[in-house]
Amino acid sequence: MPTTSPSPSAREIRATLDHPVIDADGHYVEYGPAMAGFLAEEGLGDPIALYGDAACGTGTLGIEGIPAAERGRGRTVRGPWWALPAENTRDFATALLPDLLYERLDEIGIDFAVLYPSAGLIFPHVRTQSSRVGACRALNRYGAEMFGAHADRMTPAAVIPLHTPEEGIEALEHAVLELGFKTAMIPSFVERPVPAGSRVPYDVWFDTYGLDSAYDYDPFWRRAVELGVALASHSGTMGIGFRRSPSSYVHNHIGHFGAAGEALAKSLVLGGVTRRVPGLRIAFLEGGVHWAVGLLADLIGHWEKRNIDVVRRYDPARIDTAELTRLFEKYGSRLLARGDGERGVAASSFASAGPFDDYEHVAVTTADELADRFLPNFAFGCEADDPMTATAFDTSRTPLARPVRALFSSDIGHWDVPDMLDVLGEAWENVEHGWLDRGSFRDFVFANVARFYTEARPDFFAGTVVEDAVARLRSED
Repeated sequence: MPTTSPSPSAREIRATLDHPVIDADGHYVEYGPAMAGFLAEEGLGDPIALYGDAACGTGTLGIEGIPAAERGRGRTVRGPWWALPAENTRDFATALLPDLLYERLDEIGIDFAVLYPSAGLIFPHVRTQSSRVGACRALNRYGAEMFGAHADRMTPAAVIPLHTPEEGIEALEHAVLELGFKTAMIPSFVERPVPAGSRVPYDVWFDTYGLDSAYDYDPFWRRAVELGVALASHSGTMGIGFRRSPSSYVHNHIGHFGAAGEALAKSLVLGGVTRRVPGLRIAFLEGGVHWAVGLLADLIGHWEKRNIDVVRRYDPARIDTAELTRLFEKYGSRLLARGDGERGVAASSFASAGPFDDYEHVAVTTADELADRFLPNFAFGCEADDPMTATAFDTSRTPLARPVRALFSSDIGHWDVPDMLDVLGEAWENVEHGWLDRGSFRDFVFANVARFYTEARPDFFAGTVVEDAVARLRSED
């Protein structure tokens, strides 16, 4: 009877690599009693109240207080429940305890990790301004204090509220200049109320900081570049649009991070932000990269057919009405009979206002220039078990045969990873299946991540265990 060789352990896989493994998106879970103390120091009492005040529906914390009979009628959103690896007690404790995570990194197969707070998905969306700002400050102070002793192998990301550019700049400067953070997470959007009496079907809209924003966010983007901060976007869209099931978290969860990333990326490109602030670096986390490949293809495809020069061929005034009338008389007798015998077809029948330059703020003349407004600025976090990661590296299929920057993102600490020891092995399966070669795997788990952070801040990895390897990579570049 044939036997199957056991899968290699994370340590064994790591031992075969001639490069480090850098995790671009691990998670820690806040220890409630300690977090409550930080919140109290910012004048905030009840953490549950913060969740209840968050936009876009916070899920279980809100839905459990509503009678079951009312949930469907009000379309209350079923959000995360049982979202931590509870059965694996050691992993559960690892997500809570920075000292334990630090001790286990070699066992997990990770040399260096960028870590994001779990509450960071919620606090930037709190509606009340004073509570939102205070909660994010408390969370940042928590991260700085709890992870400061482990800077050689881990760095936490600050959480930045962004309802206005001024709010964001103040929070970013406090996090970087006072608390010592090197990277930061922003919400993917801000929920804003629609003025009363507006003739629109919804009472809120979602501001994505670029195209059609309520504010000019360029000062915030420029300040991030000045401070050497590569940003990350990591907001959920459960509760928005089609993700409003009152009964199924899975229905609401699938694709929601990617949807938020797509909205923000489109807004920044079409709003001209990446043109005006070329040094801006943003990673879109936990949504994979396949949507980004499709988005770039769509941006280019639409530009090729609807740029301000080409779109004029669709001008209704260009219709040859005489020729159209002749063709109707020859082939359209049944239509004409139903049209009260009208013998001509006016161009105005097809007319609408225009032309509009949808790419006005992008200001490009070639498809490659458009790709240059996208590819250098953005990176995309891919979980280890995501089978679509290889789409970023398949230049036989990517737009203009250019790779898209995929980042290894473990997501340790949440239910997506029931066993932290499996993460590197799941990523390595891309090589075993032939989807990635060793060079692409190196880019995925090391080079892409290192370049992303050092493009914003060259000394990002100074004093860390990967400092020398990153220096060699940069010298090669």
